[in-house]
Amino acid sequence: MCQHHPSCPSAEAADREAAKVVLRNDVTGYALLCNHVIHFDDTGELLPDGQIIAPHRPTQAAAA
Repeated sequence: MCQHHPSCPSAEAADREAAKVVLRNDVTGYALLCNHVIHFDDTGELLPDGQIIAPHRPTQAAAA
């Protein structure tokens, strides 16, 4: 999997979004991370096992 030092967090880790970007597509709005997670610009994610993580962008109501 990850060849970086220190290693990127695994797809199961809470900080999985901290993994390095391997491929980015700004037109469609996603990035493939080193841990095989697909991270979308709306903050949603698709994990390697097919699990979907709903977008979790802070809302204005939460900021108030």
